[in-house]
Amino acid sequence: MSTPAAQHRPGEEPATIVLRPRAVRAAAYFSGAVVMAGMIAGAVMITSFQLGGRIALLGVGVLVVVFCHLQASVSVMARPHELVVRNLMRSRTLEWAEVIGISFPMGDPWAHLDLADGSTLPLQALQRYDGDRAIAAAHLLRDLVRERGEAADGP
Repeated sequence: MSTPAAQHRPGEEPATIVLRPRAVRAAAYFSGAVVMAGMIAGAVMITSFQLGGRIALLGVGVLVVVFCHLQASVSVMARPHELVVRNLMRSRTLEWAEVIGISFPMGDPWAHLDLADGSTLPLQALQRYDGDRAIAAAHLLRDLVRERGEAADGP
């Protein structure tokens, strides 16, 4: 994903690892740029629109670009003492002890975190569209859960 797994030595603080999708980011930013260019062209070239109509057209373009940016900015940040999951509309910070494991069910578009309270949390940053890259990121996150999670705190 974005940041490779950094190996750390005993007694040294582990690095923050950031995981992001690749294919969806590219598609979202490309789509946002195309839509905004079309809206600007429409606002300039359609002479039958009054000023309010042109502004509304540009406003719709801006809303689409904002949505595309939200989709492209999903991420998972594995910090030494917490896991920050940024999905489309919400961010959630978890202590490592709250995370039991990670699953990537067949047919689902993204991976899921299994949480200690029995719920799951989607990881929109690990998307099936990224293929082997997403699987490798899920394995990395699984290893981090084992290393930093509740099992790591025990004797």
